[in-house]
Amino acid sequence: MVSGFADSFWSADYSTGLNVLYEKLKQGCVENQQVIQIARLRAESEDAYGQRLLAIPTTAERPGGFDRDDGASVRKAYDGLKKEMEEAGKSHRKVAGNLQQLVIDPFSAWSDAHEDRINGSFENLQLDVRAHDRQAEAVKKLRSHYFNKCRLVEDLEEEHKFISPAAAAGAPAAPPPPVAPQIKLPEPEDPENEEPLEIGDLFYHPNEVRKIISHMLDVIPLIEYKVPILGTYQGVSTGDKITEFFQQNLQATSISHAERMGQDLVHHGFLRLVGSVGNTFSNSSKLNYQWKDKAFDFANKSKEPKKLERAPTMNASDFTVDSPNTAVGDFFGNLLSNPRPGESAGDKLRREAHEADERYKAAVKKLDLMRCALEEAIMAHLKFMEQCERDRLTAIKAVIMDFAGAISNVIPSIQSTVDNLLLYQETVQPLGDLRYMLDNYRTGSFVPRVVPYENYYNSADEQTFGLDLEVRARADRKRVPLVITGILTYLDHHYPDLENDEARRGIWIADVPLEATHHLRNVINTGKAIPKELLSTYDVAVVASVLKLYLLELPDSLVSSTKYEIIKTVYTTHGSEGDDRARLAVIQNTLGSLPLTNIATLDAITTHFTRLIELTTAEEEYISSLAHGLANCILRPRIESVLTQHERHSYRLVRDLFAHRESIFGELKRASTLNSGRQRAISTDESQRRLHMEARNRAVLESARSRPSSPAPASRHRRDASSDISVTRFPISTTSPTSSPARYRPHSLEVPGGALGRAEPEASEQPTLDEPSRVTAEPEQVAEEPEKKAAGGRFRKPGATNSIIGGGALARTAHANNNKRDSLGADVSVVESYPGFYGAPTAAPTQSTGGLREFQLSDRPMQD
Repeated sequence: MVSGFADSFWSADYSTGLNVLYEKLKQGCVENQQVIQIARLRAESEDAYGQRLLAIPTTAERPGGFDRDDGASVRKAYDGLKKEMEEAGKSHRKVAGNLQQLVIDPFSAWSDAHEDRINGSFENLQLDVRAHDRQAEAVKKLRSHYFNKCRLVEDLEEEHKFISPAAAAGAPAAPPPPVAPQIKLPEPEDPENEEPLEIGDLFYHPNEVRKIISHMLDVIPLIEYKVPILGTYQGVSTGDKITEFFQQNLQATSISHAERMGQDLVHHGFLRLVGSVGNTFSNSSKLNYQWKDKAFDFANKSKEPKKLERAPTMNASDFTVDSPNTAVGDFFGNLLSNPRPGESAGDKLRREAHEADERYKAAVKKLDLMRCALEEAIMAHLKFMEQCERDRLTAIKAVIMDFAGAISNVIPSIQSTVDNLLLYQETVQPLGDLRYMLDNYRTGSFVPRVVPYENYYNSADEQTFGLDLEVRARADRKRVPLVITGILTYLDHHYPDLENDEARRGIWIADVPLEATHHLRNVINTGKAIPKELLSTYDVAVVASVLKLYLLELPDSLVSSTKYEIIKTVYTTHGSEGDDRARLAVIQNTLGSLPLTNIATLDAITTHFTRLIELTTAEEEYISSLAHGLANCILRPRIESVLTQHERHSYRLVRDLFAHRESIFGELKRASTLNSGRQRAISTDESQRRLHMEARNRAVLESARSRPSSPAPASRHRRDASSDISVTRFPISTTSPTSSPARYRPHSLEVPGGALGRAEPEASEQPTLDEPSRVTAEPEQVAEEPEKKAAGGRFRKPGATNSIIGGGALARTAHANNNKRDSLGADVSVVESYPGFYGAPTAAPTQSTGGLREFQLSDRPMQD
């Protein structure tokens, strides 16, 4: 399957792949200028040559020559020669005009517009990438700040644990020993751990904020503002001056944007409103804001010195009285600056840790949205740039054709040159050149790098995408994550709603816009099970695309990237035909070393696709396209390089999983069964107590009959057994069951319903109404008998269960199966959460219209 720009120029930092692509696109702009230049030089040469030809007759005139003999035949030949010279000159000038009109002027205008499109696209993407990188750096700093706050809270709680026992003992505390006075200097804060400050929807490093505050204190005028009763405030600026500074120096786009910047300065404690109630920043010359001491200290600025005053003749301290205005101003200032006067140190640390957590979580969500928007923009620009590059190559092909036409229409004498030009333009293959560019300059496939939210206490709540597969499955308490089973179940139930097999197959290879996929991803990225009614609002192709995106956003591929070299060696050594057995043995051993969650998930996904291929009678072309689309989802190298970009080992692994699913996962099941060696625990279920008691009594009777007879008198009356075995007092069935039913033995690699699911009984073991021995089976066998799976049609929607045996035998078997279901534990919960492929017995009639076949992917296991 041929990949395009949208799946070829991705990298972990986004910039590397984009730089390679746009460097090649700018090279194409230079090539356009070269084509224009060569056409212009040819036109100038043709024009100069035509002018020289037109000048030949005049230059060749000599007095006393042919002009003296008007009627001579030689004169007519000479005049004809001059006329041919003039016609040749006109022809060459016409060629120059055609080249200018048909080639140079239109292609120059198109080339300039093409270059503007490329430059504009590159600049827009660069802005988005820089914004994403800044937000990623802010997330790292907020995460570090949040973890530091959590550590401080833990340290404080540990101190309380050690202090509380001593206080509870009630021992009188000894007076602390005298400590010599020491001068403690504040420890300098680590600039790496300083929390970034948000000003106007952007995060700034504290050093950048320090420069901004310093510049504001230098530029914005500072005045004194007197408030009745409260006193006079120093270092005051009006709201309109601060707003004007934001618009001129920080590129505030509007008044409201500048007011948000001012409000952020108030929130961070650099400004406060004086003379009015509240603490809201507004663009008004009547509102005054005082620069607090924190702003001067933060910017390393000192307040303006007081004016020099005449020294008093007496000691002023003897007559100084405290001003009531100053006291009132300090009271109100402290009330505004400390909104929580009764807060303890521990409560303050916990509040700060909670606030840091909220800021970190909000920043991660914002980063995730920015990443999704950036990937959508990159995807759209890559597709647009691919179309532009294809148009450029097609335009050059047309230019060469026009070049040939401009010459061939005028000068038949250079037909050989024209033929060569036509040959040259025939050799130009736009798609081939595009393929060459992708093969030699691609940087990587589309593999999103998700930045997950890391809670300090290792919780996997509130997010589904981007988490490790085992972490997600452990949080869901399932062997296979709920997001995978939910999507597969939804698709399983909606396959019959599609109009034909081609539509059913097409949802997995459809080109779904990344915006639609991200929209559904953001809706279900909650860490919880997916509601069925939610998926019904989206197209089935979007739902299938979300599953592939989930697999791509895993931190590691489904088959771990650490196994890539092993898989590569397998297909390099055993890749030729005839080595299937050796190759599959190595693949089975390699997959057996994966975590159980990965094996179960891989089995569920492979089961789904192999059944889809089988029941829709997919052709080789579709299987190849599907395998190419799933290759990166199943296996990808840890780092994609030039050496791995053209390798097809992931594709070949997917093809082997499709072709040999039963043998691969069946061997994994058998190997796990032999190695597990787990013994079944004795059941404590009391529901079969009566059957167990009857079996025990029969065993006691058989034991009593096998004892030696007691020494009794020979004349004692003895009842002989009847000689006719057909007539007995009690009709006892002496025949044993033909074969014991298959027992369900759970093992460590079990995937319910897949190739690793429960063992199915053979055809000869199916119970019927004509076999009473099966109905009167031993209680132990009835209790251990697994559920029988009803055979269903293809692609029928799940409905009522099918009965296998009737009467009392059905009740006893169902009762035993219920007991068996209770003993399965977590595996039964997987079965109930995903009935589509895990063997839930379902059957229901479906509608059949025209050539539409009845189909269901959930009524039987894949191996049927």
